[in-house]
Amino acid sequence: MSVEVLVPLLALDPDLDPPTRMRSGDAAADLPARESVRLEPGEQYLMPTGFAIAVPQNYCGLILPRSGLALRHGLTVVNSPGLIDSGYRGELQVILLNTGLEAVELERGQRIAQLVIVPVPAVSFVATAELPDSIDSRGTDGFGSSG
Repeated sequence: MSVEVLVPLLALDPDLDPPTRMRSGDAAADLPARESVRLEPGEQYLMPTGFAIAVPQNYCGLILPRSGLALRHGLTVVNSPGLIDSGYRGELQVILLNTGLEAVELERGQRIAQLVIVPVPAVSFVATAELPDSIDSRGTDGFGSSG
């Protein structure tokens, strides 16, 4: 059973379509570009979306790339996922990067990234002299150790 989470949304640019889940089962809502811009290969750009949100306490927002733009144009979100803390009230902005070999033209209102709202458990870090064994045999193996 899913629980609906209400996220207050402030339209800073009311001419843009609000963040929207395209299908009822989608995990994320698409974010629009507030500006038209041309990104050359290797260029990054801080794109405003025209919206601010109030993420509820004990939740966060994660900004992710759109797979179609990544596949067709090499467009990604530099700090993917971008983290939106529950206390942030400014405009949602996306750090875009053109990793492709050709320039990418983005139009105002185009869907350029996705926003997913996820629960964040309360966590406390406890100092210890030794960590417990892992549930598998991984231990300290990392960085490609699984093949």
